[in-house]
Formats: sequence, C-alpha cells, structure tokens
Amino acid sequence: MKDALRKHSLLDKEVHLRGWVHRIAKFKDKVFIILRDSTGIIQCVVKKDLAKEETFRKAKQLTLESSIAVKGIVVADRRAPGGREIHVEDIKVFQVAEPFPIRESAVKSNSEFLLDVRHLWIRSRKMQSILKVRDTIFKAIHEYFRSHGFYEVQCPMFVTAAVEGGATLFEVKYFDRKNVYLTQSAQFYLEALIYSLEKVYTVAPSFRAEKSRTRRHLTEFWHAEMEMAWAGLEDIMKIAEELIEYIVKKVLDERLEELTFLGRDIEKLEEVKAPFYRLTYDEAVEILRKKGFNIKWGDDFGADEERALTMEFDKPILVYGYPEKAKAFYHRNDPKRPETTLSVDLLAHEGYGEIIGGGERIWDAEELVAKIKRFGLDPKDYQWYIDLRRYGSVPHAGFGLGVDRTVMWICGLKHIREAIPFPRDIRRITP
Repeated sequence: MKDALRKHSLLDKEVHLRGWVHRIAKFKDKVFIILRDSTGIIQCVVKKDLAKEETFRKAKQLTLESSIAVKGIVVADRRAPGGREIHVEDIKVFQVAEPFPIRESAVKSNSEFLLDVRHLWIRSRKMQSILKVRDTIFKAIHEYFRSHGFYEVQCPMFVTAAVEGGATLFEVKYFDRKNVYLTQSAQFYLEALIYSLEKVYTVAPSFRAEKSRTRRHLTEFWHAEMEMAWAGLEDIMKIAEELIEYIVKKVLDERLEELTFLGRDIEKLEEVKAPFYRLTYDEAVEILRKKGFNIKWGDDFGADEERALTMEFDKPILVYGYPEKAKAFYHRNDPKRPETTLSVDLLAHEGYGEIIGGGERIWDAEELVAKIKRFGLDPKDYQWYIDLRRYGSVPHAGFGLGVDRTVMWICGLKHIREAIPFPRDIRRITP
C-alpha cells in the first residue's frame, strides 16, 4: 500500500485500500484516519463538505482497529505520513471494533500487560517491524545454507535422551511410554543424516526447561542447526562468520525502514563483516579478570560475563577452546590439549552475547562411550548415537544458531520476549 502510493504516477488517481484503523481523530468537519495494513500506514481524510453524508457518518462511528475499505484520491501532503494521503470518497465498514484495550500509558509502563494481550499487541507498528525483520532473518538463513550446498532436513520433536543436559528436559506423556521428552536440539539426528547427505541443516523449535528469567532465555525457541561431514572447528567457524554477515546484510538491504523505526543504530550493524574477532577461552578469561570478574578457569560464561566481554569489541567475536566441563559430552577434546574441547561460541557485540554454539563432534566410538560415562550418563540411552561411530564414521562438526536471540540483537531489543510473536518462558504459556 504505502510503497505504491509514494509513486508519483498515483497522484490524483483513484485507489481502493483495505485495512484497520490504526489511529483516528474526529473533528466537526473532518475525520483523520491512519489506515494500517501489512505494508505500513497511510493517512485518509474524510471531509464533510466533499464526502457523501453517509460516508462521513460511517467515519464518525469508527473506532481503533475497526476493519474497513476505502475508495479515494491520492493527494500529496508533506504533513501526512509518507507525504501522501487519501481524500476519501467512500467507506465500506466490515466491523466497528469494540473499545481497544491497549492504551498509550500501558505501552510505556506495563510490559506484562502487553504480554497478556500479545494477540492484540502484535498489530502495533513496533511488533510489525520486528516480525518483518524476523521474516527476513529466516529467509536469509535458508538462502545461505541452500546456496552453499546444504540440504534442508526435518527431525523429530519427541526424543528419549538429553542433548544439552537432563535438568532442562521437558517430559511429556506419550501413550504408555515413560522417559519421552521434547527435543532440546536436532543435533544427533543431523549427525545421522550427514552419512547420507553430508551437509544438512534444519530450522525448527527446540525446548529447554530452564528455570531462567534472564532477558535472553525462552523455554521454546527457534533453532537453526547445521552439521557437516569431513569438517572441523575451523570450517564451522568460517561458516558461522559468513552466515551472520549474510543475515545482517540481508536485513540492512531489505528492512532498513523497520530498523530505523525501531531506533536501531545502523552503523553498528554495518560493522558486522567477516572476519570476526577470535579469542581463545583463556584470553577471554584474562579479559574478564581484568574487568573485575572472579572467574575460575573451567567456568562457563554467563550473561554478565558475555555482556562485559562483547562490549570490548565493535563486531561479533568467536570464543573457542572451552574446557571439557564447560561443554556437553559430545564435543571432541583437543588432542593437543585434552582438558579443552574443539568448541566455539559466537558472541554478538553490544552486550548481546552468545547466538551460536558448536564445535567438532567425537567421531570415535570408544572415545564417545568413555566421555558419556565420564559425564555420569548411561551409554544405553545413546546406543543409536554411538552406532554412528561404528559404521563408516568420519570427522564432522556443526553448530546451532538461536534465531530469536539473533532477532533480538539485530533489532536492538531489550528482551528476547519482544523477538518472537508468542513467547514462552518459565512464567508464561498464554496467549
């Protein structure tokens, strides 16, 4: 709607538009309607002395979020949003909405209320802008992987063993079976699929029963995961850099207007170009200690540590070589330094922290069984996963990208709940 009306060829032409009343101002002789559809907003003016009496009466009855169709003439007016407005000749009313429950005061002061009415709040221009950026990010993920020879695959949501630790499993009732859970990651199935397709990826929900209330945790989140045969740590670090650079460039190319509306600092996104900064885990620990953090070697980094670390850099950083106890059992230990793993986290700058985690996988059966036991797990729970190492095993590596965290970072949002249409966390399961 809005893009077409910006074209000079439509000036003084009749147009037909449909949408919802985003804003309305009623005066004695005029009604100003800001009409919204999926493309944006346009100002429509109903003048008493020009419109039919019935048209003016309908306009006077309209409320916020009423659904209407208008017919009118496109007129240039620099005071109107986008420099164009519609002088309305006729209105068709589909429904006059009941009083809309979201008021300006709630928008500024009551985030919990906006979560309660999320089914209505997604109509806001802020959420519309976020959702458009989100759409472009998903599109960019698919474009990148498909253009680099990856096959898209699908993996099960019901699983019987933990990928990221048993404490965060969601157990579900599955007929008369016990020990069935929602998936934490598609990784194990992607590893199986590389023996057929070599380079695979999937974009799907993952579930983590984390009792966390931080600004970057959800219990249900969207996960873009890849796995590649004949690959090592350096290979996936390069792909991670390329993928993030591609996503950011795609958003800047297609969603600059939305980013500007959200108040995003565009210059900071323009700096996101490979190669990114690279730090060993040891180097990261030293930086954090100098910044006053009492962190012991072997500790994983939390949100505070990642925030402090990334504020030191002007684009994302790759931290690699985490200690064994800081990473899951499937990470391959570095043969040159066995107490560490061939793992990597990509941390978004500006304080946003980890958006990608991955590494080389153990590809020797005996080594894998030994590490499963070392982590206090039962090899019987991972029998089919161990089998993959018995029939033509190869070196391989992969990573998972948290899409919602990526949306949060690129949009410059304060909380991950803003990055997804209907968020799920420890406190919220509706709407």
